[in-house]
Amino acid sequence: QVQLVESGGGLVQPGGSLRLSCAASRSIFSFTGMGWYRQAPGKQREVVATYTKGGRTDYADSVKGRFTISRDNAKDTVYLQMDRLKPEDTAVYYCLAKSLRDYWGQGTQVTVSS
Repeated sequence: QVQLVESGGGLVQPGGSLRLSCAASRSIFSFTGMGWYRQAPGKQREVVATYTKGGRTDYADSVKGRFTISRDNAKDTVYLQMDRLKPEDTAVYYCLAKSLRDYWGQGTQVTVSS
């Protein structure tokens, strides 16, 4: 069983930055891809940023140029650097790892408010 543990969420003012971390319980090389999703109150879960084992990265249009997905293979950790945050970025952020099945983390709350 794979465990994904997210951290790094919190309250930040508009224009600020946060870095989310997703630590996996096994080598991230074993996954075909990983990504970050988010779900705001009353809305469906949506993709934020993903990468594939082949090296492709994709971003939602709403976060392009502000968010960056990266990974540290030695630490089996994926990151989401979020800059120039906006109130509409407020959501619970989830980490996803794709293998023969999908694995989800428990989520971390990000609140952007003054």
